[in-house]
Formats: sequence, structure tokens, C-alpha cells
Amino acid sequence: MAEYKYRMILTWSKPDNAWLVEIPELPGAMADGATPEEAVANAQVIIDEWLEVAREEGRPIPQPQTPVASA
Repeated sequence: MAEYKYRMILTWSKPDNAWLVEIPELPGAMADGATPEEAVANAQVIIDEWLEVAREEGRPIPQPQTPVASA
């Protein structure tokens, strides 16, 4: 499994009692975990799977977005 440079938004979900990760560049790609580290590791798996399905279906692969520095 490769390590990707897609943005990940990590948040705590009290109702789910879990850390959630959203990958904005990949529509529908989300993961969760009991710890932030687990959630990010699970997100790497989801990214791998998302990209694999996109390739199989001939869909375009979004490029990771460059973070914008705030002033």
C-alpha cells in the first residue's frame, strides 16, 4: 500500500465514539478508527481502494490539492 498525499480532515464524532477521516478530493471516501492514528491508517486503505476502483472503471484520478497557506 502506498502512502498518498491527499488531504485528510480528521474529526472526533461523539455519536459514533470514533475518529472520522474525510478525503475531500475523493468523493465519498471516508474512514474511521478508535484513535487518530488508526483512522488515518484506515483512510490510506480507503484511498488505495478508491483509486483502484476508479482505474478499473476508467474514471479520472484527482490530483492531491496543494494546501493554501493562510496569512
